[in-house]
Amino acid sequence: MLGDYSLGDLGSIFVMQGFAGLILFSVFLLMALGLAIIFGQMGVINMAHGEFMILGAYMTYLTSKLFETYFPALFPGYFFVAMIVAFLAAALLGAVVEWALISRLYKRPLDTMLATWGLSLILQQLYRSIFGAREVGVELPPWMLGSWQMTSTIEVPINGMFVMALTAVITAGVALLIYKSRLGRQVRAVVQNRVMAGAVGIDTQKVDRATFALGCGIAGIAGSAFTMVGSTGPTAGQLYIVDSFLVVVLGGAQSLIGTIASAFTISQSRSTLEFFTSGSMAQVATLIGVVVILMLRPQGLFATKVRR
Repeated sequence: MLGDYSLGDLGSIFVMQGFAGLILFSVFLLMALGLAIIFGQMGVINMAHGEFMILGAYMTYLTSKLFETYFPALFPGYFFVAMIVAFLAAALLGAVVEWALISRLYKRPLDTMLATWGLSLILQQLYRSIFGAREVGVELPPWMLGSWQMTSTIEVPINGMFVMALTAVITAGVALLIYKSRLGRQVRAVVQNRVMAGAVGIDTQKVDRATFALGCGIAGIAGSAFTMVGSTGPTAGQLYIVDSFLVVVLGGAQSLIGTIASAFTISQSRSTLEFFTSGSMAQVATLIGVVVILMLRPQGLFATKVRR
């Protein structure tokens, strides 16, 4: 398998697949950040998280059409507006879902999983009814088109580099929010000891709602980023939900560093193996590797101590 390639060819392949893995890593990380925040604090397995991502993607699609039709002179900058719209739409829906559904199912993880799975089916059908069953794509701004030629055999798409840069900015923003802001301190207090946090005056119910909305909003931004590298359909979110849960579980549910490390490991493994085997075999091999690691370290790569 490897004998058909020269050392130079293999070097170029690994570099190209490495960049493809970084783009996949960006989508995984943005999806997993929201999941890690929700699951780490609330213990809620949100099976509809992929649909919040697709809501962000559809908001980006609608924003692009709005700018293309009514504000063509501003079209090159529409994506920055679309990200804000996607975040707000997904966060607002997340707050409503937490208030109407999730808040009534705390400490009932199986019921929560089934309820959010049902919600995912409802949202998929809603998207199908509104936008149609066929996939849609956004038109990229002119400055995102093309690629950067690194060498004669290696080139990197500009839109992929933008997605990676966006992921770095969002991850840094989440880290600042969690570790430096008042909300972040309250979230970490609730994660460490919910009863004691409530005893010192923290409104844990309000923190839960804000946390769920924030996690869903980040998924909306992931949807915006997703439109830069792929097309959007009603069921596209389900293609990433399993991998996102793997990232969260492997890294450790309460660990931001663990989420980043596991997203990088899984995405790079998948990207490299897909070139030499097939997509399904790469996913199977990656899953087996994750299972073996979790057998040896069930708490994940980076576990945070919490008091129950």
